[in-house]
Amino acid sequence: MRLKRLLAALLVLVVPASVLPGRPASAASRPGAVWHVVAPGDTMDSIARAARLRVADIGRWNQIVPPYPVHVDETLRLTPPRVQLRDWRTSVEAVTPAMVNWNPAVGCPVPPAALRRVWVSYIDLQGDYHDGSIIVHRDVVTRIQKIFFTLFRWRYRIMAMAPMSVNMPGETDMGIVTAGYNCRPVGGTDVWSEHAYGVAIDINPLQNPMMRNGSVSPAGGHAYLNRRSYKIGMIHPEGAGRAFTTNGYFWGGNWRSLKDYMHFSLTNK
Repeated sequence: MRLKRLLAALLVLVVPASVLPGRPASAASRPGAVWHVVAPGDTMDSIARAARLRVADIGRWNQIVPPYPVHVDETLRLTPPRVQLRDWRTSVEAVTPAMVNWNPAVGCPVPPAALRRVWVSYIDLQGDYHDGSIIVHRDVVTRIQKIFFTLFRWRYRIMAMAPMSVNMPGETDMGIVTAGYNCRPVGGTDVWSEHAYGVAIDINPLQNPMMRNGSVSPAGGHAYLNRRSYKIGMIHPEGAGRAFTTNGYFWGGNWRSLKDYMHFSLTNK
């Protein structure tokens, strides 16, 4: 129930304003709007003019300093924040078998000793600061830290990260969570998923669904099938996707046989 209310509120926030022919639709930047999702061609000057605000005010509210750079898929606050965002932080800890429900009989390809739990700061869909965690292979820890630092610096919004009991209490749908390691095969096969090796990440699955043979997963992702739109939490190759691809990851949104917009992996699988 909480997820449905959150999604309904989010879609209200991102109803696009009128856009010029040939320009992608982004979050409304009309006067009185709360957020603006940066689309290709946007500048801080153009956003401020459309919203009838001062560039310096938008910069201050988002803790962005001159010359006020903006990045595609960034969500800018167009009203004063309740509190300032804290500084980004990260830490790493070893993974115990209990953390990943380890069962030797399953034959997972990577043992808990080869995994690490990486803590990173992130900004949720309402603009609030959280510390979240993602489990990955120890060999990619530094890359993961670089990626999530970039996303935070670009003010990219993430719906939810573990621990859900802290970051989104009461939500039971784990299909919306940004996550890494998962000891499972590729759907419909007996081949281990790249998630089982700890080298794949799914980010904002609801806003970046998988499309295969006419089906959409998760089902709520139907609201995000128009990939020419720019809504909070969506990934585009010229936007948030660059945080991954410049660090050696491949994007499932570039696949031909199916589109997996949430998925990034080191092996392009």
